[in-house]
Amino acid sequence: MPKGSTQSNLAYKGEVQMSNIARYSHRELPDLMDKIVRNGIGMDEYFDRLFNLNETTSNYPPYNLVSVNNSESRLEIALAGFKRKEVFVYTQDGKLFVEGKKEDKETETNYVHKGLGQRSFTRTWTLSEDTEVRSVDFEDGLLTIVLGKVVPEKHKRKDYL
Repeated sequence: MPKGSTQSNLAYKGEVQMSNIARYSHRELPDLMDKIVRNGIGMDEYFDRLFNLNETTSNYPPYNLVSVNNSESRLEIALAGFKRKEVFVYTQDGKLFVEGKKEDKETETNYVHKGLGQRSFTRTWTLSEDTEVRSVDFEDGLLTIVLGKVVPEKHKRKDYL
């Protein structure tokens, strides 16, 4: 085979090796995505989830996502200054919603620095189809949501001896 040839050894020996891989750079990304969406019949819901720009982009309130084990995670959300009756947690259409409703109070307090964010908010997370909310707890300004994977019976561990 000549030096610098792009043919493989198999192709050089007379066998045909097909390769139809195209390389895309960031400039061709819109064209690539158009091809994927156009040819992805029945994949609309997945693409909407992947490219949904309506997801929350705010950093408020701060949160931690802790992996407890392979089948369980814990979402910890800091909600200093909120009372239990001002916090709402629910799931709808495959999403987890956390809302905090704070009334705007007119106070005559003259703050030198106001660093505690106590404003109303809505935060959403998209849940996979095999994830469920197992428990919700609100204690000392920390909202804890335990999320678990639903493991089908055929995939669960079975001990025979």
